[in-house]
Amino acid sequence: MESILEYIGNNMEMIYFLVLAILLGVEVISNVPAILHTPLMSGANAIHGVVVVGAIIVMLQASPDNYLALSVGFLAVVVGMLNVIGGFVVTDRMLEMFKKKPKKS
Repeated sequence: MESILEYIGNNMEMIYFLVLAILLGVEVISNVPAILHTPLMSGANAIHGVVVVGAIIVMLQASPDNYLALSVGFLAVVVGMLNVIGGFVVTDRMLEMFKKKPKKS
């Protein structure tokens, strides 16, 4: 328990930054109109490719006997890729809605 309090004490700036980012994110997202929510979320999901690259880098830096780092890295790659693929699927579906349908004769 003391190591957690020590960590918090040593990284107070990061905690302030995290709280500020959360509050700013909630404020920005709450002001987005409902019609723009799906396009923004599909784009955000596609940006998760950065998470996948970061997880791969962490896995490459981990030692081969560090099973925790390798497992968490693998899980991050899998979940990140699911999010990326989901973002592209939603974007494709959304773009299909705007295509003109051929006229029936």
